[in-house]
Amino acid sequence: MKRNAITRSAIAAAVAAFAAGGYLHFAQPGWGDAHAAVLGQNNQQSSTAVATAVPGMASATDFSGIVQRYGPAVVNISVVGKAEQKPAAANDGPDIDPNDPFYQFFRQFGPQFQMQPRRPELMRAEGSGFIVSADGLILTNAHVVEGAQEVTVKLTDRREYKAKVLGSDHQTDIAVLRINAKNLPTVKLGDPAQSKVGEPVLAIGSPYGFENSATAGIISAKSRPLPEDTYVSFIQTDVAVNPGNSGGPLFNLKGEVIGINSQIYTRTGGYQGLSFAIPIDVAERVEHQLIKYGKVTRGRLGVAIQDVTQGLADSFGLPKPEGALVSSVEKSSPAARAGLEPGDVIVGVNGHTIERSADLPALIGAMAPGSDAKISVIRKGQAKTLDVTIGKMKDAQLAEAGGASPGEGRLGLAVRPLTGDELGEAGLPGGLLVQDVSGPAAKAGIQPGDIVLSVNGVPISSSAQLHNLAAKAGKHVALLIQRDAQKIFVPIDLS
Repeated sequence: MKRNAITRSAIAAAVAAFAAGGYLHFAQPGWGDAHAAVLGQNNQQSSTAVATAVPGMASATDFSGIVQRYGPAVVNISVVGKAEQKPAAANDGPDIDPNDPFYQFFRQFGPQFQMQPRRPELMRAEGSGFIVSADGLILTNAHVVEGAQEVTVKLTDRREYKAKVLGSDHQTDIAVLRINAKNLPTVKLGDPAQSKVGEPVLAIGSPYGFENSATAGIISAKSRPLPEDTYVSFIQTDVAVNPGNSGGPLFNLKGEVIGINSQIYTRTGGYQGLSFAIPIDVAERVEHQLIKYGKVTRGRLGVAIQDVTQGLADSFGLPKPEGALVSSVEKSSPAARAGLEPGDVIVGVNGHTIERSADLPALIGAMAPGSDAKISVIRKGQAKTLDVTIGKMKDAQLAEAGGASPGEGRLGLAVRPLTGDELGEAGLPGGLLVQDVSGPAAKAGIQPGDIVLSVNGVPISSSAQLHNLAAKAGKHVALLIQRDAQKIFVPIDLS
């Protein structure tokens, strides 16, 4: 699945053709046709809440009050950037690549073929945004204004302003703009944590340049991780969102903005029922840091993690597949100083439950470097609480999410000890090199060339030790392996 922002590089998105395969697409200035969600008549409480928040709204599926009240605070964003300069032929001559073997021939012979540089072309694209303060502060997606040399904000009353990009953060895809205006209409921000799956929501934006278009649907899922989006757990909806909607607001029934529409999953380049919004609380934290410091500072733990599957839960004796499994701990990192170990399952941070591995990076990243935190872990079946001082994130990732790939005899592994040179090259104190694989190990995904480091948390130094531990294991066993530079726990079903 390839990812593509609704307005990824607003410049590039204007001219790029959409791929045929399925991918996540950054919602650009326009989303799709409006399809209001139809809710049952038994949702009297929701209807009342809407009527209270937005006078004049008749029912839970009538979003007209929200559009009328907050639509003027949704803006269209136009960006202009300079395209790459390319050589071109003058006097109607052929347009030939300078690397072409005939380029020099046409350049030298005949005035009609003299090559001259083409004037730089301007690339244009559009996106959406919304006003969060009456003095001209606007939130949008970072990919909407990426590479832009000129940004223009257009209001619903046709007023236009040149905008200044105060800052952008590509990790969360948030950008903050400022226009020189006062007494502007604004939106009201809500709490995404209070939203529920199945709840009706409304998007307003500029799909394909159709300004201030409203589309509706429901929340399909919450805390949805996407590839490469380490710091954002998205709100998934079925709201019609298309290129041009990027940066536009996602409203709840109370007329509060709970998210910023950012991406869609598509096979065609257009809406196909899967849209993703950045929770507004994430955007608020980024906004405050960009305005105050001009950049975003994130907390750092220094671990590589992966999801706990049912097989891993069985191997580690966990009651259910929950938490973030630590597959490696960076030396001298905050995690190492706190005593975190490979095999620990992080189930909570400062009282916040970690249900999936994707919950941890967003939570740690939002913490201030130097702050103290209590990490709740399960180690070999026992609950422990570790005190950690959060570090400062650099350019490296906070936590790498691993994919599952799962250990002689019962395992189906042919292994040998690593030589001294191999250990030095791999930077390991010990381990066994997988030479051949079959049976349960092959089914689990172990490959020749993998290095087995431990069995159920016990470090491995010989094939005999591996054989004995596997023989004593029950129906499930978890191997810690290293493949290339990545370490990961792999569950193997021995039943």
